[in-house]
Amino acid sequence: MVVILEKNATPEQIENITKHLEAYGFQIHKSTGAERTILGAIGVKPNFDTRNISILDGVDEVYRITTPYKLAGRNFHEADSIIKIKDVEIGGKHIAMMAGPCSVESEDQIFRLTKVVAQSGAKIVRGGAFKPRSSPYSFQGLGEEGLKLLRAAADEYKLLVITEVMQMDQIDLIYKYTDIFQLGARNMQNYSLLKELGRVDKPVMLKRGIAATIEEWLMSAEYILSGGNRGVILCERGIRTFESYTRNTFDLSAIPVVHKKSHLPVIADPSHATGLRDQVPPMARAAVAAGADGIMIEIHDDPENALSDGPQALLPETYLKLMNELKLIAAAIGRTI
Repeated sequence: MVVILEKNATPEQIENITKHLEAYGFQIHKSTGAERTILGAIGVKPNFDTRNISILDGVDEVYRITTPYKLAGRNFHEADSIIKIKDVEIGGKHIAMMAGPCSVESEDQIFRLTKVVAQSGAKIVRGGAFKPRSSPYSFQGLGEEGLKLLRAAADEYKLLVITEVMQMDQIDLIYKYTDIFQLGARNMQNYSLLKELGRVDKPVMLKRGIAATIEEWLMSAEYILSGGNRGVILCERGIRTFESYTRNTFDLSAIPVVHKKSHLPVIADPSHATGLRDQVPPMARAAVAAGADGIMIEIHDDPENALSDGPQALLPETYLKLMNELKLIAAAIGRTI
């Protein structure tokens, strides 16, 4: 249920309305806009009479939300959300760039590639310290040592860090080193992990599951939002279909669909979506044109010997060229990179 307050509603009236909603058993989430305050009342009350709230002083309108994702939808938060981390914004007119290797492999490697990321103008470096791999015999990451190296490289070049969390007992450790938690496709419906990330005070980038519908994706975001963490960023990274030429099928249409249904920013990951180096630049260009709020790119200066996902990593010179192309496309649609 959404409670839209009058423009001149006083703090005392807002507090009184909140107390009434809580007394009826609702969980309250407040969204304060430029002109109005909206209260999202979360809870299943099939026979609740909305007139109990509409008669209260300060209430302008009360209506039920029919979509299952209450906090992620635009009914609750009409304006686009902008996630601000230090001096970086994700959402709005600026398109955020994230780049780096699939895995942190060594000190020399992560510092070399982080320097390339900084030279490109991107503000966020990516790198995996804990790697979910299809084979138990594949490289699984350097663990905390990888986190330390990633943080040191980011600090050296004044960048933010995004890295993946795989399970609940890693949250406190990763929290010390990252600026943004990444939740991978395999964990999109790990509801226990989603709930725990709803309690942290750092943003979470939620990747779409390999066979998830858009509604299922948004419902997973709802788990994080309902825990109190408003810094949710969505990431389209391709879905599994019958097509076998590319690693996944890049669902570009998901970007405008999600923007219509949700206020949350959407990042595109063409590296994981295609799994092929030559396909990444055209899909990155298309994602910017489709309205993505950010692009995540994997890079490596020796991809043939990379410990993970070498075939989809761009060489530094290709990545730098792509960045210049993306800036032109962004400018053509009234945005910046």
